[in-house]
Amino acid sequence: MAAGSEGVIHLAFKHDIAFSGGFQGAADADRRAVETFGEALAGSDRPLVIASGTLGLAPGRVVTERDGHGLDPQVAALGAGPLTRLATAEVALALASRHVRSSVVRLPPPNHGAGDNGFIAALVGTARDRGVSGYIGDGSNRWPAVHRLDSARLFRLALETASAGSTLHAVADEGVPIREVAEVIGRHLNLPVVSISPAEAADHFHWLAAFLAADSPASSELTRDLLGWQPTHPGLIDDLDHGHYFRTPSA
Repeated sequence: MAAGSEGVIHLAFKHDIAFSGGFQGAADADRRAVETFGEALAGSDRPLVIASGTLGLAPGRVVTERDGHGLDPQVAALGAGPLTRLATAEVALALASRHVRSSVVRLPPPNHGAGDNGFIAALVGTARDRGVSGYIGDGSNRWPAVHRLDSARLFRLALETASAGSTLHAVADEGVPIREVAEVIGRHLNLPVVSISPAEAADHFHWLAAFLAADSPASSELTRDLLGWQPTHPGLIDDLDHGHYFRTPSA
């Protein structure tokens, strides 16, 4: 299918396996998929756009499109799952040397909007299950965020016009404090908003704990300059206040 296409956008990742303890297996499968697409497109100058992530690339400071590179893919591929996924992005970018117009779109954890079943939906579900809307420590750590309709437009722009070897950031909100997210969730669900200690976080949030504790704001300034991309849909807090994350199936 890839060989006969005008270009490929690769969005699949086995999140169900990754978040139930099999992150390495999911990352290995993702790498094989990118390598397969690369072989099919080599020499064609056709586009290959893959999804990656911003989280954890430069903890405690604003991540830019220039961060997270220079990793030896062969060494990283032998490491833990997250390193494998980071190396897979480098493999994709390196396909530029084989006449593939490859680019990587890094997504923040909340790729939010109506119909989202990702991180924010999981956080709302945890609040319902636990009877409190929690954050870790003082909740000052920050997540970047983007509305899914804005990120979809960036993938299209990357497919159409991004130059080979481009790293792009689908980031609208540079850094939203997690406590603010918890406060909106608590208000909509009429639940108390509480701090969860780092020692209790894994028990309270399960797989979400490691992601929720990250302080990893990110910029998209270079992406905006390169492709003229501008987010136009609601930011994370405004989107939460639209209420769609809190509707029950019967509603």
